[in-house]
Amino acid sequence: MQKLFRWASKWWPGLIPLAVMWGFAAWNNTLPVEADLSARSSAALKDTVLDKTRIAVDGRDIALAADAFSEEGRRDAVMAVDMVPGVRLVDDRTRLVPEAKPFVWNAERDVVRVTLSGSAPLPSMKARLTEAARKEVNGVEVADQMGLARGAPARFEAAAMLLLDQIGKLKDGKITITDTKVNLSGMARDLGGREAIAAALKNLPEGFSIAANEVKAPPYIFQAYKDPVAATVTLTGYVPDNNVHAAIATSALRKFFTEKVVDNLKASIGAPASFNTAVVAALGALSRLSTGTLVVSDREVKLSGDALYEGAANDIRAGLGKDFPKNWQYKPEITVKPAAGPVDGTVCQQLFTELLNKGKIRFAAKRADIDPDSAAILDHLIETALRCPTTNIEVAGHTDADGEDSFNQALSEKRAQAVIDYLVKAGLPATRFAAVGHGATQPLAGNDTDEGKAQNRRIEFLVR
Repeated sequence: MQKLFRWASKWWPGLIPLAVMWGFAAWNNTLPVEADLSARSSAALKDTVLDKTRIAVDGRDIALAADAFSEEGRRDAVMAVDMVPGVRLVDDRTRLVPEAKPFVWNAERDVVRVTLSGSAPLPSMKARLTEAARKEVNGVEVADQMGLARGAPARFEAAAMLLLDQIGKLKDGKITITDTKVNLSGMARDLGGREAIAAALKNLPEGFSIAANEVKAPPYIFQAYKDPVAATVTLTGYVPDNNVHAAIATSALRKFFTEKVVDNLKASIGAPASFNTAVVAALGALSRLSTGTLVVSDREVKLSGDALYEGAANDIRAGLGKDFPKNWQYKPEITVKPAAGPVDGTVCQQLFTELLNKGKIRFAAKRADIDPDSAAILDHLIETALRCPTTNIEVAGHTDADGEDSFNQALSEKRAQAVIDYLVKAGLPATRFAAVGHGATQPLAGNDTDEGKAQNRRIEFLVR
């Protein structure tokens, strides 16, 4: 027995390096096997729909953890790994993504970004929704705060994509899908945007409906600026259609203004009722100002600027709202232009002539009633008369050749006197003026055309 122990004590130390070599060989062979199983298990899952997938290999045993979007998808994923050659056991650690009840998705826009929140049913759909939002609001930041959840209604993606098409039409606002109900709120970016959104919502997928659409239209704005230095009237903003555009930019301005018109108007829906009536009346008031700005915002009219003299300022303030439709508001902010320096009779005559060459005092047909639209030219004539207070002025009336001579003579005298009455009412002394009528005896053009007759019907101011 002693011999046996002596013999064993000589060879057992040699087992230690042998065991080390065996362990190293086993470890060295296991690593490639585990890496191969991990790669092949991942490849087996490439056609499955999972989130947060994690694969751990221990020898030939696989631990699979993942979030699945259906019970069937979860089982298919486990089965796919279990069928990988070489896999002995699959430790199923998968779970179902929580179900959202109700299923809510939001797209919210503010000044600097679009934020997507709520739930999306699949990672790929989440990515598609984010990309669609970026394309719709080109250049605006898109923040993806969406989570993943089960429970999306059928045709959810089609509904969300259609609604993302509307986010670009909003200046700010929020769009929400709650199960199959859609809610919208906010302010449209442009006029017509609210109507365009409402039209698009008619194409929501089957099963979806509008619970609330509270998208508001931006203010419907029309602006006019009168610049005496550039001798221009600049129009910006919107008009309802081409007919109203022509009525305002052509007829009304030709009637009220002698300045050059810079027309930057655009046609758009959304005008308030009686828009044309209110704008034409406001333009008439603007024409009486030396310099001024008119802003029509929905049903509110704001007119600011300098009247030519104090009496005109009071008249404009008092009369601004008389021609406006009901339920319209107006804000006159009228000051008085600083009085210009006095001039002698020669300069005064030149100023009168220039004014009456540019514009005309108009009357009702065959009558001596002054057309209210002549207020602007009369204001300028009064301002000029105030600059030459020591001169006497003859107001001469002329008619065309239509009608009896005696009628035309009397009409020309009455029209001249009507002008003087207007000037006196404005505060000028009656003793400075004399009314003279010439009938059709001093024509400027032939009376055989409408244009010629229009030139012959006139009022002249002559400094005496």
